[in-house]
Amino acid sequence: MNDSTSAAVPDALPALPTAVLGARFSEAVRWAAMLHADDVRKGTRIAYVSHLLGVASLVLEDGGSEEEAIAAMLHDAIEDRGTPEAEIRARFGQPIADIVVACSEPPGLTRGAATWRERKTAYLAYLEGSVSESALRVTAADKLHNARSILSDLRDHGPAMWDKFNAPAADQRWYYTELARLLAAKHDGPTVRELQRVVADLVSEIDRTPPRS
Repeated sequence: MNDSTSAAVPDALPALPTAVLGARFSEAVRWAAMLHADDVRKGTRIAYVSHLLGVASLVLEDGGSEEEAIAAMLHDAIEDRGTPEAEIRARFGQPIADIVVACSEPPGLTRGAATWRERKTAYLAYLEGSVSESALRVTAADKLHNARSILSDLRDHGPAMWDKFNAPAADQRWYYTELARLLAAKHDGPTVRELQRVVADLVSEIDRTPPRS
């Protein structure tokens, strides 16, 4: 029986997604899980690979390619695990290695030799330079995933949650505000627009939440 109230059938969707994920992406997920097998999200027991998968998901939702999704899975491999760029290049190619390098803190700044503020200032200055669109997409996804987690933790646990960070609320407020500003100027897309909204909420939450005495 015909149903005259049925909605019109939408136009046919593309047969395949914009980014077709193949064996290389699967290998990147496997390798990233191995590299970060002992890592957890800051102050939790949540496997760190959850962050990498979340960033890759945001990259794809932003229209990213398979190469960019792979780089998202590996974006902390150099900075947090000390993986040589040459190994990433040998496994996944120069374009992906370039994105991962661009998503890492500038060379020459080690965590033991520079303060948190110095490292972040150098990183922001680097972002203001010539950074590829691919690196900006992965960076925006990384910062959005982190900002969401910080905002959620602040709402759930209050200012005590800052104890697990290397910088106080005021410094985090400065850093994420600058990130949102720089990325908005260089990469227009759904991820950056969401980052701006989340950072605005984070700033409001910080400003209305008194610091711990």
